[in-house]
Amino acid sequence: MKQGKKPTRAEKAVIASYNLNPANWLICKKVNDMYTLQHRLTGKIRDIPMDPVRKLG
Repeated sequence: MKQGKKPTRAEKAVIASYNLNPANWLICKKVNDMYTLQHRLTGKIRDIPMDPVRKLG
């Protein structure tokens, strides 16, 4: 797999909306309205939608 890239400010907002720390995740792919993230330390792969989570309330 290719090396991940640092997320932009908008990407950081989306990552944070999924209760993840943006400082710990790298963007590997952007395909079909999904981000593929890789954890900086553990190498764990995770897919999240590009749309931020809408908070109710």
